[in-house]
Amino acid sequence: MRIKKLQKLTVGLLLFALQGCSLAPQYLQPEMPPVVGLPESSIGRQQAQGQVEPGWHDFFIDSSLRQLIEEALVNNRDLRQTALNVESFQAQYRIQRAALFPSVGAGGSAGKQRAYSAGRYVTAENYAVSVGVTAYELDFFGRVKNLQEDALEQYLSLEETYRSARISLISEVARAYLTYLADRELLAITEDTFLNQEESYRLVELRTREGIANQLALAQSRTALETARANRALYRRQIAQDLHNLALLTGGPVPDLSADTMPLSERQPFPVFLQPVSSEVLLQRPDILAAEHALKGANANIGSARAAFFPTISLTANAGLASGELTDLFDGSAGTWLFSPSVTLPIFTAGRLEAQLDVAEIRKDSAIARYEKAIQTAFREAADALVAEDTYREQLAAQKANLQANQEYYTTASQRYQEGLDSHLTLLDAQRSLYAAQQGYIGLQLAQLVNQVNLYKVFGGGIAE
Repeated sequence: MRIKKLQKLTVGLLLFALQGCSLAPQYLQPEMPPVVGLPESSIGRQQAQGQVEPGWHDFFIDSSLRQLIEEALVNNRDLRQTALNVESFQAQYRIQRAALFPSVGAGGSAGKQRAYSAGRYVTAENYAVSVGVTAYELDFFGRVKNLQEDALEQYLSLEETYRSARISLISEVARAYLTYLADRELLAITEDTFLNQEESYRLVELRTREGIANQLALAQSRTALETARANRALYRRQIAQDLHNLALLTGGPVPDLSADTMPLSERQPFPVFLQPVSSEVLLQRPDILAAEHALKGANANIGSARAAFFPTISLTANAGLASGELTDLFDGSAGTWLFSPSVTLPIFTAGRLEAQLDVAEIRKDSAIARYEKAIQTAFREAADALVAEDTYREQLAAQKANLQANQEYYTTASQRYQEGLDSHLTLLDAQRSLYAAQQGYIGLQLAQLVNQVNLYKVFGGGIAE
């Protein structure tokens, strides 16, 4: 009968402990901090009901780039390490969550002892089995629950950090791939320029020997030739380094990309951001969500620090059977029980508990600042990328017109030089101007494409993935 009463009392205390109060302050999402305004065409447009956010497969339509991204997502070591950190924090959360519940154990013992007593040897036997709870903290003030909440939010924050790292990796692979294509195209025009300068140098050298050209023209031609030779070595080196970077990002050998010879000017733009994007999407960026989860964890940690000022109540209880005869062990009269609650109350801690609470509150204030900074950074990056997209179109149109003008300049200068109407210096100037215009146009095309990759990143990438 006593055992049943003990069981009811123990279960009641456990249920009460599991529903204990929380001393954590109520979580209130911080107000929106001042942010950089987005272009008018990009704000005030909510996503259509049921609209699916684009993933990276929808944004990056180049087949070679898709293959590189897929390999990077599987093999990149930095991303793998981040994923393992997420798994580690998930396990830590499970450990902390387990503290909310009592650990129930069972045990048994058997003993036999022979002793000399009253002029004869006496043999005593003892058998016992028991089941019970050992040192379970009754969470009346929410200390354990708030620690569990903190661990959960840390895990969720790291999970969002993994998503952010994944988006960054996709963007890095795209930038590296586009840089490789641009350097390859720059090498091609540099090779053509080098061959033209080499042929021009031979002609000037021949004319110098014949007395038609002077040493100044020969020196100028040699300067242009060696400049082209140096640039050729530069772009060869950069292409090799581009491939090395891609190999590091993808975690393995880079597939043959030589079959794809399409120039940057003919590549399709990324199709996803042709429509205005809602600014609400920015608040779903993984880095902002990670900062908010960290803030929620810091808020819960204040509850744990406050609970430390209150008594800690632990419970040890078990019930079992004991008998001097094994055959009588499960007899109803062989019951035993133990009920041993304990209370620990902090009296003097030399300010340790107050300092712990101060640390928890400072940690929350710091988390609020990080959360607000994440929002401000997101809006600034988005505004920069959107403004750049508009200005790059205008700049590219002007650069293309400049390239066409330099092409006409070179054609005219070449004809006039062949007809003896202009000096070789004019032809060299036209060649240099055309080469610089070609380099500038390719570099600007690369910058525009990289900015479109930045648009994918700053708006949170494939949010639905």
